[in-house]
Amino acid sequence: MAGAGKKLHGKAQETMGKAKQKVGRATGDNELRMKGTGDRVKGKAEKAAGEVEQTVRGGAEETKGKIRKHT
Repeated sequence: MAGAGKKLHGKAQETMGKAKQKVGRATGDNELRMKGTGDRVKGKAEKAAGEVEQTVRGGAEETKGKIRKHT
């Protein structure tokens, strides 16, 4: 999955995690609340990984362009 896709998937997972947490809190379902916490953490990590991947790819493309320009 490309960087942008990871960011989008991560954000969706984070949002679903928040929803699970809220429902778990409202209903007193600690298991659902904890699953929501896990989903939020995974989502944040995946989103961050996507951002890093995009940054690295952007830097690599910029470097390729500079190399081509000088050859």
